[in-house]
Amino acid sequence: MPGDLHTHTTFSDGSTPVEKLPWLASCAGMTRLAVSDHDSIKSVRYAYQNPVQDGVALIPATELTAYDYAREHRVHILCYWPDDCKELEKYAAVMGKRRFDAVYQSCKELEEICPQFRTEEALEFARDSGTLYKAHVMRVLWQYGLSDGMYNSTYRSLFGLRPVRGKILHTPQYETVDAILDLIKTCRGVAVLAHPSVYHSMELARELIADGRIDGVEIDHPRNTPEDKEELTRLAQEYNLIVTGGTDYHGMNSNTPRPVGTCSTTDEMADRIEELARNRKK
Repeated sequence: MPGDLHTHTTFSDGSTPVEKLPWLASCAGMTRLAVSDHDSIKSVRYAYQNPVQDGVALIPATELTAYDYAREHRVHILCYWPDDCKELEKYAAVMGKRRFDAVYQSCKELEEICPQFRTEEALEFARDSGTLYKAHVMRVLWQYGLSDGMYNSTYRSLFGLRPVRGKILHTPQYETVDAILDLIKTCRGVAVLAHPSVYHSMELARELIADGRIDGVEIDHPRNTPEDKEELTRLAQEYNLIVTGGTDYHGMNSNTPRPVGTCSTTDEMADRIEELARNRKK
């Protein structure tokens, strides 16, 4: 049976506690699940500590954030089966601190312009993650009717980047793509480029694939365009890449609800990921 290899929980910017996701995956007919919270070692450790839950095999994973400075956009790289190592732990702590500082500054500025907003309430939503996300800020506003949803016009006015910069946006420093790929190599994980359409990363995808720097590409994703899916499928066949699929589940912290299992990865590809990781750990 297939697996959903891209999901998020309250360990980062999702709304669902991690303990609930395996049950949701089981209900959807999934037999494997990767909880891949952003820049988190917590999701990795949870899977190693709970290899099977509700009849679903958990794959240790995290979604690492990089920045393509040449093209000026973010890049997400899924890392499967990384070692629970000091390098990954250090990266998660550093990135968590950078993100917390940036969003905390946004919170304090929002308090000045919105008397109903309190940073303490956003911090309540951030208890499991240990750091602040913009989603936590938006949840506070949305629950009081101060936003038109999670990521609509209110979000863009506060946190948008283009064409107009949001009035309280502060962006954490991100590591380069090279640095993130080096980290995955150090952790002996499997690197899969996530949803290339989302951050307009097809040019980068072609480069990384041609240079043999990634192990796979995420194709079955709700926001990949048909054109990009077609090209990614061709490239995956040409270079014998691993092909994954995942819902990018965030629970209610999303404009468009997508239940766990909406997008999926085949058993063959999940087996390839595990075999490659196992060989790297020899």
